[in-house]
Amino acid sequence: MFKSKTLMLSAAGLIALGACTTGTMNTGYSNTDPNANRNSGAITGALIGGVFGATRKGDDKLAKAAAGAVVGGLIGGAIGSSLDKQAQELRRDLDSNGVSVVNTGDRLVVTMPQDVLFATDSAAVRPDLQRDLYTLAGSLNRYPDTTVEVVGHTDNTGDAAYNQRLSQSRATSVSEILIGAGVPRGRVVAYGRGEDQPIATNLTPEGRAQNRRVEFIIRPNT
Repeated sequence: MFKSKTLMLSAAGLIALGACTTGTMNTGYSNTDPNANRNSGAITGALIGGVFGATRKGDDKLAKAAAGAVVGGLIGGAIGSSLDKQAQELRRDLDSNGVSVVNTGDRLVVTMPQDVLFATDSAAVRPDLQRDLYTLAGSLNRYPDTTVEVVGHTDNTGDAAYNQRLSQSRATSVSEILIGAGVPRGRVVAYGRGEDQPIATNLTPEGRAQNRRVEFIIRPNT
């Protein structure tokens, strides 16, 4: 009975929260809805906050559950809204063809193909191809309450151990440019995945080109 009351009160908190986010609640993410991740984050935060409040000691657990739902929803909504805004800015400002920005709801994944950054078999970022990295660094500096993982990937051509070393070296080279552009070192983690995480077939030149990439995974600090 208590759990049922808690869930009912948490639901009421969600309805109240709707007035603080949008007129209608949208639980699915849509690239065409600029508020989708804000709304999704608000719902998730409300549920977590409601459960947390319900577990607090005292006679007023139901009230605490409702308060937790509202506070958690506001925090989750703020995070989602920030991700939506940053994603829109990056899509607008990144120049190179083939660069993608994906908002998963709890993180941004920016993908830059190898050809945007490196010559074949090289870990040195070409000076004429660094503009997008400085654009990304500027975004990270404008949104300081985040961390970024820089992940290098290769195709499966050649020796696997060599590909692992190359992917690590490329991730490190890129991360140093971000740090040199003002992103604090403590916010940046760089590592290589070699050929272990393909996103396309390695049986065609087009597929291998997609697999040679650097990913930037931007996560809000929570």
